[in-house]
Amino acid sequence: MAERDTSQRRPLAWAGQVLLYGAFALAIGVFSQWPPYRHLQPDQALVKLSFVRVGKPVGDCRKLSDEELAKLPPNMRTPTVCPRERSPLTVQMAIDGRPVLDRSVPPTGLRQDGASAVYERVVVPAGERLITVSLSDDVRARATPHRREERVTLVPGQVLVIDYDAEKGGITFQ
Repeated sequence: MAERDTSQRRPLAWAGQVLLYGAFALAIGVFSQWPPYRHLQPDQALVKLSFVRVGKPVGDCRKLSDEELAKLPPNMRTPTVCPRERSPLTVQMAIDGRPVLDRSVPPTGLRQDGASAVYERVVVPAGERLITVSLSDDVRARATPHRREERVTLVPGQVLVIDYDAEKGGITFQ
């Protein structure tokens, strides 16, 4: 008699599962289309600035004297000592002569000896834009060593990525 009860419930269990899976699939279908998501307005473009760079050392290496070398254990006797701390990245960006970004990003790491990372998104009206980017990675240098100015035409919905690639000559626009 117990077998009859389970055999009668099995079709109901299958029907219940099909109904629940169907409702779940319907919910996924509805929420994949609604509400509509717009990344940008129809007349806008996006400029992404993304740098990850290790700055120059904050000081010069110095040569140790014979007395200083003698005080060190034999396995640590290197003739020169260089600072580990790195310079922060200083980044400026202007679009059509109007400054939109001016940041100084410290290096990572416990001893400030890691890379600095900058990531910024700027939504701009589509069209022709003059973009100027400057990057300084050396606190000892007075001038900004890396600079690029370029006139670009941004179409609606376009994403312009600004990066730094030493192999490609510095600041790149993609």
